[in-house]
Amino acid sequence: MGQVLINQKGFQWLRTGHPWVYRSDLPDLERVSPEPGSVVAVLGPGEKFLGQAFCNPRSQITLRMLTRSRDPIEKDFWKRRIEAAIERRGALARDKERAVRLIHGESDGLPSVILDRYGDVLVFQTLSAGADRLKETFIEIFEDVLKPAGIVERNDAPVRDLEGLVKQKGVVRGNLPRPLFFKEGGLKFSVDPLEGQKTGAFLDQAENHVAARNYVRGRALDLFSYQGGFALSVATAAQEVLAVDSSAPALAALQENAALNGIGNVTTWEANGFDFLRECDERKETFDAVILDPPPFVRDKKNVTGAVRGYKEINLRALKILKPGGILITCSCSQNFTPEMFEETLKEASRDTRRELQVLERRGAAPDHPVLLTFPESNYLQCWILRVL
Repeated sequence: MGQVLINQKGFQWLRTGHPWVYRSDLPDLERVSPEPGSVVAVLGPGEKFLGQAFCNPRSQITLRMLTRSRDPIEKDFWKRRIEAAIERRGALARDKERAVRLIHGESDGLPSVILDRYGDVLVFQTLSAGADRLKETFIEIFEDVLKPAGIVERNDAPVRDLEGLVKQKGVVRGNLPRPLFFKEGGLKFSVDPLEGQKTGAFLDQAENHVAARNYVRGRALDLFSYQGGFALSVATAAQEVLAVDSSAPALAALQENAALNGIGNVTTWEANGFDFLRECDERKETFDAVILDPPPFVRDKKNVTGAVRGYKEINLRALKILKPGGILITCSCSQNFTPEMFEETLKEASRDTRRELQVLERRGAAPDHPVLLTFPESNYLQCWILRVL
């Protein structure tokens, strides 16, 4: 095993419990030249042993901590971690009608490893060089522990570019049944793990989809609706729902899901979300509820300023078209757009529109997407439910 020395700044950073170390805190990286994806011993000032980590000199996130101990990093180590992650999901992991995230990366002690299950099908991502190097080991463990009908690889995420990895996807074991379904909040959804967003569906929003129906009544607008997680859930309580998305295939899937559940009060409209809100404002069209679940506006810390403007504009325009007493359900899934930033953006939108907002709920990701307290990046999903007074 190679060794990597971190400087005092990196040492202090690790002491906070954060699992990443950046290239700028590794003064001897070029000299030791570890192989991308290798496991290295991490040494601090005075060459004190601090733990073991995945190392990728090609990435700005150069070290991803695996353990603070000297435990051998071998197949049994990974199997124990995987089994522990699955066991923590409890009954949810055993309910094959529901979709579930079984491994959530750093939060489960498995850096950059994602594993979702839809019925008897597993969908995985290995998003760093270290995890990708162990891909076959992980697949063997998944087969041994979970005995799936099929395993799908969804390694086409843009983050792999930052790791120097090629993008790829496909069925790597068994078969992918089509159509494939899962249940959420009493509704049935079709999913395509090879073509959908993320691993096929936004599982992190599952409980927020269900919670939304407790507040939405009358006429609702669901922007960035994708395949209908919010729209179909609130349709069971609302009079009518207008679902807007810029993707025609996503809207076609939403319509199929609506038919699958016998839901007839959802209308779809293909449009850019920002443009649609502006047009609604211009023609004085109003709604009893507006749901905003946009894609990430902040891909990296350099773009935070522009993203803040985007989040403010979309929430400001939504407030303008809400009736008094109306409900705003607004989300952010950008890890660089912190909860504090989101709160301040909502306050500014409230002040600028002179609309007083009552906070009903502040929600995050579903429990199968746990937040690691010392890893703020894992607290990426924000969902606010507010009432216009």
